[in-house]
Amino acid sequence: MKIIKTIAYILLIVGALNWGLVGLLKTDLVQLLFGSMTFLSRLVYSLVGLSGLYLVLFPMGGKKM
Repeated sequence: MKIIKTIAYILLIVGALNWGLVGLLKTDLVQLLFGSMTFLSRLVYSLVGLSGLYLVLFPMGGKKM
């Protein structure tokens, strides 16, 4: 579970940085790297969203809120 939580935090940071760039510079880093709504960019967006959901549902060591 520790590996999953670490990956989730990394993806959450990637998502936060991407939204910060969108808000400040109008630059979508995921789109620049993988293209506009390609399979890979949609996969990255989906994984970031699932990571956020996972960390909301299981904030401490896998225990539910």
